[in-house]
Parts: sequence; structure tokens; C-alpha cells
Amino acid sequence: MAAPAPTLNRPNAAAPSGPPQRYTSALSAVTTLFFLWGFITCLNDILIPYLKAIFQLSFAQANLINLCFFGAYFLMSIPAGKLVASLGYKRGMLLGFVVAAIGAFLFYPAAAQRAYGLFLGALFVLASGITLLQVAANPYVAILGPPESASSRLSLTQAFNSLGTTLAPLLGSALILSRLPKLDNATTAAGIDISAVQLPYLLIGAALLLISLLLSRINLPVITYAADEVEADGSTHTSAWQYRHLLLGVVGIFAYVGAEVAIGSHIVSYLALPNVMGLNPTAAGNQVAFYWGAAMVGRFIGAYLLNKFSPAKVLAFNAIGAVVLVLISINTTGPVAMWSLLAVGLMNSVMYPTIFTLALAGLGRHTEQGSGLLCTAIVGGALVPMLFGAIADIGGLRLALLLPIACYVYIMWYGLRGSRRRQAAA
Repeated sequence: MAAPAPTLNRPNAAAPSGPPQRYTSALSAVTTLFFLWGFITCLNDILIPYLKAIFQLSFAQANLINLCFFGAYFLMSIPAGKLVASLGYKRGMLLGFVVAAIGAFLFYPAAAQRAYGLFLGALFVLASGITLLQVAANPYVAILGPPESASSRLSLTQAFNSLGTTLAPLLGSALILSRLPKLDNATTAAGIDISAVQLPYLLIGAALLLISLLLSRINLPVITYAADEVEADGSTHTSAWQYRHLLLGVVGIFAYVGAEVAIGSHIVSYLALPNVMGLNPTAAGNQVAFYWGAAMVGRFIGAYLLNKFSPAKVLAFNAIGAVVLVLISINTTGPVAMWSLLAVGLMNSVMYPTIFTLALAGLGRHTEQGSGLLCTAIVGGALVPMLFGAIADIGGLRLALLLPIACYVYIMWYGLRGSRRRQAAA
């Protein structure tokens, strides 16, 4: 989904131990990891309509996929942080690869048994591995080279994350949705071939193990942190929970991830509506790539704009743009309804990193704890789509789109007001 969490910027972190060296191989491996994050996460947008047809699920039941996937972030982020602190970054990443690969391989028996519960269990294992990978890999990107180019490296890895989210709908439509026939009196759900999900996830599992093998052969530097860090603003806070702008930012991440996933997960069903485009699943799945591709383009544009304008104002502007585009889609039909909703991806592009940056500003030695809190808010990608699906079951997809609008309105307010930091007492 969505994009990975930003690096923990610890000002007194010691330099990597050992002689200066090039970390091109390590950065390449981690960049490939970011690509797989985006690819696997966005592949859920194809998996939802596929399993919905296979098991004859309601929208709410189909969104249990998002609940299991993003719920892992909520349940596993804090334990993963403790595990990485114990094992170290490299071993933490290696373990994350193995766990994620096991989850991908579990799709094979889930399809063979034709059991929705097994699919959900496999997704939770897969997402738990990805959560561990995020906790371990994000702080590591910054030290894979000189510190003055850390931002450039992070932008590169995030761009590949967006590339994964762009390609997943195209490949998913070709390999999965193309195998989904139109149900009629002669074709029942029980007769649909469910094996279409086996090969893609077997390949994903194999890729995860291959990257893990390559990473295990790379000598990564050891990172230590100074024990005498002080807060950036000289304040006397004893916990990240005492920062108002951080807590409001946690809600912002929850709202953003929830809105982005809710829209992305239902684009196929939305474009299939007769009064929108009436597309078949394969054609609609191909259009999802424009939603995530717009986010990739927006990240490159945003990297420039955020250096020219206030990040808080850019965030508010994009949130307003998202609200306008969704309202246009709700109140129109045909290509206008389709392209206005797909264009929301462009507005989403800078929201995640900008909210993170604003929320972590001034936390000093509490930055790590604050990042952990923000990571748990990714559970919005599970809960908001569930509520979206429940509303869609009652009043239709157009009515359900009012929920992402509410999320974007909060993000607009956070950019304008909620992100402001209170000055520390003298």
C-alpha cells in the first residue's frame, strides 16, 4: 500500500563499523524488496474480486483480505521491532524474507483445498513477514552509502515500490482475472478454476527466498546508536505519546492508508457498474494500474514541489484535490467517473511520506517510538475498507465513496492545523 515508512533519523547514530565500502549490492537487494512490497500489497486489489467471485462473498466478506493483510501491521509491528533489536537488522530482514515466503507458498494448499479461511491465514503469514521486513529494512536504507545522499536513495526505493503497485494489477489481471469467467446459469462459482493464484504466489515465494539468499551473502555494516541523544527542541517529554502532532499524525496515517486501499480494492467492482463503464474483470483490473501509476508519477513531482513549498500546505492541497476528484466520480458516469477516480492516485502520492515527516518532527530521542506508533496506524488499510464494504453492501459503491472523502477531509485539516507543533516550555 501503500508506501513504506520513512527511515528513523537518529542524529547521533554512529557510523557503520568497518572500512568504507560500496553498498551497491545491498541497496539493490533492498530496492528489490521495496518493489515486492508494492507488488504484493497491490496484488490484493486483484485477489479481492477474484475470491469474491469464487466464494460468492459480499463486499464486507471480501474485505477480510485487507483485514488479515493490514491487520498484521497492527499486531506485529511492535513485536517485530523488539525482534529486530535482538537479532539485528540483517538477521531481521532474512527472517522476514523466510516468513513472507512461507506465507506465499501457503497459497498453493489454500487453492488446492478451496478454503477461504486458508487464504486469509496465508495472507496474514505473508503480511507478518513483510511487516518484519519493513521494520528492519527502512532504517537500513539510509546507511547504505554516504549520509548526504540518503534522501536520494529513499526516493529511489519508494519509486520502485510504486513501480510494484503499478505492475501488479497488469500482471494480476493477465494471470488471475483472465481466468475468471462470467458467471451465468451454465457456469457456477464451484466450477471456476481456482488454481490461477497458485503460480503467481509460488513465483513470489521463490523470489523472496532468492533475494534472501543474495542478501545473506552481502556484508552489511553494523549500526550502533549513541546513548546520550537529546530531543531536537530541548523539551522534557518522556514519551512519544506526549506529542499532540504525532498522535494526530497517527490518525492521519490511519485515514490515508484506509482511503487509498478502500478505493484501490474496489476499482474493479466500481468500473464494472453499468452506469460507470460496465467493464469485465480483466479490463477493469488493467485500469487499476493507472491508479497506482499516478501515485508513482506524483512521487517524482512531489519530490520537487516539497522542496519549493511548505509540506503541510502541499498535503492539504492534495487532500482537497482528492475530495474534488471523488465527488466528481460519484456524480458522473462513463469515462469521467472512471478517470476522476483513477486520478485520486496522483493526489495520494505525497500523503504518506509527508504525514510521516510532519508527525515525527521534533521528537528527537522519541523518534523510534513515534515511528512504531505510526506503523501500527497502517491497520487503517484493514478497517476502513471493511467499513467501506459494509456501506457498499447496503447503499452501493457510490455511497461508500463518501467514506474516503471523510478521510481526506481529516488529512486536509491535519496539514493546515493538526501538524503544528507546540513550542516546548522554556
